[in-house]
Amino acid sequence: MSIQNQLTEAMKVAMKAKDSLRLNTIRMARTAIKNAEIEAREALDDAGAIKVLSTLVKQRREAADAYRETRPELAEKEEQELTVLQDFLPAQLSEAELAEMVQAAITEAGATSMRDMGAVMKLLTPQTTGRADGKQVSNLVRQSLGG
Repeated sequence: MSIQNQLTEAMKVAMKAKDSLRLNTIRMARTAIKNAEIEAREALDDAGAIKVLSTLVKQRREAADAYRETRPELAEKEEQELTVLQDFLPAQLSEAELAEMVQAAITEAGATSMRDMGAVMKLLTPQTTGRADGKQVSNLVRQSLGG
């Protein structure tokens, strides 16, 4: 079942359960995907939907961090939305799996210094989109390249 169909089914379940947080989060995700389709002037496949959902997850993470000090209730709401969104993304990579992928990409790119980080990230990004936080991947590559 495609991600968009999963979102539609989950929305119906949330409506019946009267789960307003989940319902509003799913509606927001569906709207973001629809806007991306309008912008691209074509229907998005699962990879495109995952990219949109990954962006929403990143936004929720950053918002929760920003609110944590001054508005803890808003930070909690952002984190709850983040949890709902992650239900529709592929399983997240573990630290060990991610480290293994980084090492393989460094070897494949022949990277030896920080100058080669772009080439390594170019190889890793398609493999990790929706499965790992981009900032985490970037930091791991930076550490591995000695930067």
